[in-house]
Amino acid sequence: MNQVLSNLRKGLQGPLPGHDRFMELGGYRRPDMEAALRREPNPRESAVLVTIYPKLGVLHSMLILRPEYPGVHSGQVAFPGGRREPEDPDLRATALREFDEEIGASMQRMEIIGGLSPVYIPPSRSLVTPFVAVAEGLGTMRPDPREVARVIEFPLHLLGASDVLRHGERYVEVLGRKARVPYFDIQGEMVWGATAMMLAELSELLYGR
Repeated sequence: MNQVLSNLRKGLQGPLPGHDRFMELGGYRRPDMEAALRREPNPRESAVLVTIYPKLGVLHSMLILRPEYPGVHSGQVAFPGGRREPEDPDLRATALREFDEEIGASMQRMEIIGGLSPVYIPPSRSLVTPFVAVAEGLGTMRPDPREVARVIEFPLHLLGASDVLRHGERYVEVLGRKARVPYFDIQGEMVWGATAMMLAELSELLYGR
């Protein structure tokens, strides 16, 4: 565990891999995403928290399944997080506040060790910054049912498995059409889009792929 975290800390301090390799798996590249961002010069600032913590002697992380609601992210899988509020001094504070509101668990001796590359999400016009936090443990979870249908905990080494990355058909906003897109199969859930891009970059930092 210590070596994995040491490698991750080192990777987060240098140039980040970004999303190009993962986006090319779905048939689109950086210029497509940059063009979408240019069409929305004032995106909504958001942040998510990628948590890493031991459970039964194995490093874990977590995602959440959003409830069904009238909105673009209804029923999707994501990292805990949300939009920056006026009282948030910075995006790091946004990520921590949203984690507390959505998960309701205290992270024991938590440390934010860096951030992943921001991701622009055209349907919600959001520019999302992921922060990576490491903790010695996780307190009792009390997820907010208005925000979280299910908490999805998974062992971190799952990201390095040969069969975790798959392809399926989804409508891609930035392309304006349906396409076969790469996704991660995490505990039976299809994790695609922005969250999959974050997972792919995290996997590249951890496992070089």
